[in-house]
Amino acid sequence: MAPVGLCGLGQMGAAVAERLATAHRVVAHDPDPERRELVASQPEITTADSVGALADLPVVVLSLPRPAVSRAVCRELAASLGPGSTVVETSTVLPGDALDCARDLAEAGVHYLDAAILSGVGQMREGRATLLVGPPAAGEQAEAVLATLGASVERFGGVGAGMAAKVINNQVAHAVMVVLAEATALASVSGVGLERMVDLLAKPDGGLRRPLTHRVAERVAHSDYDGGMPTDAARKDSVLALEMAQQLGVPLFATQAAHTVYDLAVAAGLGRDDYAAVATLWEQWTGVSFGD
Repeated sequence: MAPVGLCGLGQMGAAVAERLATAHRVVAHDPDPERRELVASQPEITTADSVGALADLPVVVLSLPRPAVSRAVCRELAASLGPGSTVVETSTVLPGDALDCARDLAEAGVHYLDAAILSGVGQMREGRATLLVGPPAAGEQAEAVLATLGASVERFGGVGAGMAAKVINNQVAHAVMVVLAEATALASVSGVGLERMVDLLAKPDGGLRRPLTHRVAERVAHSDYDGGMPTDAARKDSVLALEMAQQLGVPLFATQAAHTVYDLAVAAGLGRDDYAAVATLWEQWTGVSFGD
């Protein structure tokens, strides 16, 4: 089987190189000679100082620092890769960037698939990474590359969908971290304590899991807002949280922003619907229906 090309040997790129080398010969490029040196000692990895060294390889993996770099490299690869080859984008880029790269490469008959890495560097090295992939892989070797890189390969549809899934996942993680920091402060100052708060929120009916498993997966997915906890009551609880925080001297930023949404929902006449109905505000704003 032909070698696999790799462009980018940063922290994640080096881990990708090591992982690929467990099953493939690898030709790895990075403009920084120090980064090339970090992987050059591995017998299955040959390093290269130019993108041109990846020409004519059937599969080239990208692990690059910025979307603009990915777009530039894809344009360069479009001029050197043969028809039927595949570029696998593991760099974190926007869906629009992925579509731009796919268009540039398609003009040369080169396939493009986004394969966002959900996991960390350690998981990649250990073969435990999860890949969020847009379109189906084109060809046996591209599939083999995905299987080498990801213990789990999740498919999401067309070009850019894998990247969109990663951005959404990270958006939730980072926003929830702010809410959890606020909750930790309230728990610590009020005497609840961090450990008890974690135990409470982690329960199936706790505040962290149930909004996803019940309100989104069951109510929003089926446009079912009858019964349940009214939006009026959720807004009242939000007021209580803000008042308690004020009394205890704990600043709340994310909670205050969320409270504004409950104000809007009540003003829109959703007060008696289950509070999952706040999602219908986004249906109105985007013109997209979420439920069946």
